[in-house]
Amino acid sequence: MDMGLAGKRVLITGASKGIGLACAEAFAREGCDLVLAARGAEALGRAREGIEARHRGVSVATHAADLSDPAAREALHAAHPRLDVLVNNAGAIPGGTLEDLPLSRWIEAWNLKVFGYIHFCRLYLPRMEAEKGGAIVNVIGMAGRAPRADYVCGATGNAALIAFTAALGGRSTDKGVRVVGVSPGATRTDRIVQLSKSRALTRFGDGARWEEMLNGLPLGRPAHPEEIADLVVFCAGPRGGYLSGATIEVDGGAQFRG
Repeated sequence: MDMGLAGKRVLITGASKGIGLACAEAFAREGCDLVLAARGAEALGRAREGIEARHRGVSVATHAADLSDPAAREALHAAHPRLDVLVNNAGAIPGGTLEDLPLSRWIEAWNLKVFGYIHFCRLYLPRMEAEKGGAIVNVIGMAGRAPRADYVCGATGNAALIAFTAALGGRSTDKGVRVVGVSPGATRTDRIVQLSKSRALTRFGDGARWEEMLNGLPLGRPAHPEEIADLVVFCAGPRGGYLSGATIEVDGGAQFRG
């Protein structure tokens, strides 16, 4: 299915692996030109080479930076000031209870994900609104709707981003711009291993039992990153053209299992 995005320019943060890399592949398949941002220059280079080899005619720029730093975010915006689609995806909030995480770790994690998303919207939304078009997709996370004590930092940050997306997307359509959230549940990435180890340590006192934390998932598996990426593409394009302010939950129904 043609998503109507050919020739659009898309910035994806956290694009060197996991859901971000899957999003890059999915947008490239639609004929979009890409700006891929993440910390690691080598991983970004590998991502660019692979995408350009598989998708001829697609332009891929990379930008290696620590996006928890406001100055780095401003530098990325200065280097690539015009976009059709912004995908906020960078962020790795650690697992743990309130007692497990010092305040400094909360601030470090939120500087990347929560304040990073907010700052990028502040940087890119004005031009989109001036041009009467564009879309922002915030990849958030199910913990914002289904908070857990052993992921309290992430649950609180994700809840804030769901509210931010609703507030922004409720008015941005007045100027032709849509803001949408996508909240994945358990997804087959390196990150699910890290979080599962943290939860196993909290529950069992043994991080090596992390695979037990994945028992009982809907459909007997985590989501695939490509499933999340396909939804992001739909939300960003004209086929999702009446979506704004909403955050779509992608957890296979896990939140309703009791």
